[in-house]
Amino acid sequence: MVDDEVIRVFVGVDRSQLLAVPVLEYSIRRHTTAKVEVIPMLDLPVPVPLDPRNGQRTGFSFSRFCIPKLCEYKGKAIYMDADMLVMHDIRELWNIPFEGAKVIIQEEVKFVEETLQKVGAPKLRKKQCAVMLLDCANLDWDVNAIVAGMDEGKYNYDELMAGLCILDEQHVKYGVPFEWNSLEHWDANTRLLHYTDVYTQPWSCCGNKFAWVWFQEVRRMLADGSLTEERIQEEITIGYLRPSLIRDIKYRHLLPSFLRGIWDKKNAAADKIAGYIPHKDVYEAKRKRQKIIKAYEAKLKAAESAESIKTSIL
Repeated sequence: MVDDEVIRVFVGVDRSQLLAVPVLEYSIRRHTTAKVEVIPMLDLPVPVPLDPRNGQRTGFSFSRFCIPKLCEYKGKAIYMDADMLVMHDIRELWNIPFEGAKVIIQEEVKFVEETLQKVGAPKLRKKQCAVMLLDCANLDWDVNAIVAGMDEGKYNYDELMAGLCILDEQHVKYGVPFEWNSLEHWDANTRLLHYTDVYTQPWSCCGNKFAWVWFQEVRRMLADGSLTEERIQEEITIGYLRPSLIRDIKYRHLLPSFLRGIWDKKNAAADKIAGYIPHKDVYEAKRKRQKIIKAYEAKLKAAESAESIKTSIL
């Protein structure tokens, strides 16, 4: 890396997790002297597939495909999700060589049993793309053309997102160590902790095993003025963060370990009484999407039945 090169980090995020972005950015900058630019990708104008079954599963699923164009097809960039913390110099990730590849993704999934036991976790985790290095100068991605590929029946959502089928396998390098996308796991070797399961993220759920890592980072920000308690409270008032979060950040680490389980249960009960619904907007969008898909499939079935009747008559 030359001295004047800027490490560009694009972050996929929806409104409910927007406060997680400055915490992620703070953790990145705290561990490096490199020049870093962190760009949240919130509500990018991406096209909607004709088939709702190919629609985004999150508000930012397709945002990563916009990155090369946002970089004017120059240089390289990193993609990350917002629900992460970095605890090592990001230059280690940035300097992984492409060796002819256009995209670098995670090489393997360690601690599979621990990861997949999380509530709501998928049964299998393949091609982890939550942390990606993109060679923007050699990627001709255009999100409109990529979505059009689904509309034309060339591939579906799963083939696109889980299989990265828009790239030849020779252009995908499995070179990001697990330690740089540590899924719900933390140890002394962890470079990047990913709170990947929305059911247990520290800002929306009490008792996450590694919430203390995130709380510790936020306390640093509060101490040096990078973040204010008022800003956190604003997000709580809107309903994006749980009401007990500030109490956890300020006091949970002061409790003896044997009292923390009781503390978590009391906080969870208080959040429920306050009417807090974790990821309310996200799950409402999911229900709406499922309703649209159900209607779409019913329409397809009706059309197929009508065509079958017509064929039999003829």
